[in-house]
Amino acid sequence: MLRVTEIFHSLQGESTFAGRPCVFVRLTGCPLRCTWCDTEYAFYGGTEQSIDDIIARVRAYGCPLVEVTGGEPLAQPDAAALLKRLCDEGFTVLLETSGALDAAAVDQRVHIILDIKCPGSGMAERMHWPNVERLRSQDEAKFVLQDRADYEWAKDVMIRYGLTERCTVLFSPVFGVLDPQHLAEWILADRLPVRFQLQMHKFIWAPDMRGV
Repeated sequence: MLRVTEIFHSLQGESTFAGRPCVFVRLTGCPLRCTWCDTEYAFYGGTEQSIDDIIARVRAYGCPLVEVTGGEPLAQPDAAALLKRLCDEGFTVLLETSGALDAAAVDQRVHIILDIKCPGSGMAERMHWPNVERLRSQDEAKFVLQDRADYEWAKDVMIRYGLTERCTVLFSPVFGVLDPQHLAEWILADRLPVRFQLQMHKFIWAPDMRGV
């Protein structure tokens, strides 16, 4: 059983899959409290659902791309079983995870989008760094940046772990805090081989709208 906040069909707003229709399974609960978190409503509540029920609801949308997100999905012990079942059902499966919890048990077919917590989040010390060391070419490392200090920190981590040689690296500004133009100009000035991204769904719908 898993506690689920919501399951919905929308456009993927981030990552290299941005713009593609996607079914989102948002699990409830998170051990982190990032300063800029935009899904605090997923910290509590939700409903208990079986993996069979979740699979049935996902299948009903007729969409081949699925993302399991949160909260922090790996905070629930049965999340790995859900991810495996989704892969077995033939879906392309994305996992959005904070990186604070060990992802070693995640099925190898899953595309891990690892949100590496910068100092501005207030949670950088919670990172489980072996997750970063295990990133593969199918995975993505995401840095959400609040200011120039976060940018410099992210550059250092990117270089130290050789991330751009191993996987796609995403740099994203904290919505409404860091001017996207500033981040774009920093990336261009430093010739960084990263992918700049915005949260597309927040420009299509209201920034605080749920279920999109």
